[in-house]
Amino acid sequence: MQGFANRDALATTISSRKATFYSRSRSSLWTKGETSNNFINVYDIFLDCDHDSVMTTLLLQIIYLGKPDGPTCHTGSETCYYTSVLDSLETEQAAGSRLASTTLYSLESTVFQRRAEIETTTESGKPSWTKRLLLNQDLLCSKIREEADELCRTLEDNEDKGRAASEMGDVLYHAMVLLALKDVKMEDVLDVLRRRFSQSGIEEKGSRGKQKS
Repeated sequence: MQGFANRDALATTISSRKATFYSRSRSSLWTKGETSNNFINVYDIFLDCDHDSVMTTLLLQIIYLGKPDGPTCHTGSETCYYTSVLDSLETEQAAGSRLASTTLYSLESTVFQRRAEIETTTESGKPSWTKRLLLNQDLLCSKIREEADELCRTLEDNEDKGRAASEMGDVLYHAMVLLALKDVKMEDVLDVLRRRFSQSGIEEKGSRGKQKS
């Protein structure tokens, strides 16, 4: 990610070892993660060799080297620089695929964050729906079966595509909560699908049978 840092922000970063920046819009310091808990733990700070990597004559570029506690970008992506110019120039479909994957990773990040909150804190008051699902496996499985049935009904009852998209969104969300409980990341699922591209459905099912035996 990129941010602006003044002398005080740099001093705070050095003392706290948390990446801290200066907000020009609020005219105040801010520490990455102060609201999301996705802090960047800084291990070192670097300048270029001859100090000529400057944006203007008054702004020197420095690099914080750190390990993030969670996604760096507010969208849930690991980096703020996930938009490919070449993809956008080549096809709108490529850009759409990039947006789709970013949305999935953002949802996944939120679900895993809710799981972490359950494991590390004692919450008072009514838990969120995601936390209720994480705490009650019977409820979660019943919701997945219910939403999958409603998705099938959009085909059986010839409902419009907007309804089908909505029901699929429900299926996907509840399935991702289950994946979080199994500690399975979306990238694991996508990797399985990618490997299946090169084999027929019959071959793939046969390989699954051999793995079980």
